[in-house]
Amino acid sequence: MHLNPYGEYAVLLAASLANDWPRDRAGIEERTREFGMTQPFPVACDDHPRTRAVIDGWLEVVDAADEDRRARALNAQMAAVTAYPRLTDHDDEGWHLHYRDDEHALPHVLAAVISVGTALHLTTRGMHRLRRCAAGEEPGDGCSAVVVDVTRNGRQRYCSVRCANRAAVRRHRARHA
Repeated sequence: MHLNPYGEYAVLLAASLANDWPRDRAGIEERTREFGMTQPFPVACDDHPRTRAVIDGWLEVVDAADEDRRARALNAQMAAVTAYPRLTDHDDEGWHLHYRDDEHALPHVLAAVISVGTALHLTTRGMHRLRRCAAGEEPGDGCSAVVVDVTRNGRQRYCSVRCANRAAVRRHRARHA
């Protein structure tokens, strides 16, 4: 059996959904496939708006003012989904843990996976490794993308090279002004 800790990929999935919201349920499910979730989800007519609510709740964790508030928000989310770990062996992946029942709908599964994954990411890598792009802190820069810091040194502040370069140009111009 191997342990799938739900850490990095679940947080990256949540950030991907937050930063680029799919236009329909099929887009959400396609995104889950891109991030390694291979099992199908039962379809419900309200999956799209309910999944949006999951991501909006997760953004409260991202935007928490301090570590204590972040932990309280995340604990509340994990308690709300009541997902129990289960051993599974699907798609010839070998035995591993899932935080889902096969009959649960897409929003419920994502709430469980994303909350547990975020908790594992923050407790193993550091509570500071989830934030909004630092470029958006500058007046006139509208970037509000979520940054999941998976770097070795734990200092990722920007969502992309483009935002980092924009910030560097601003700093350069300010020094020479």
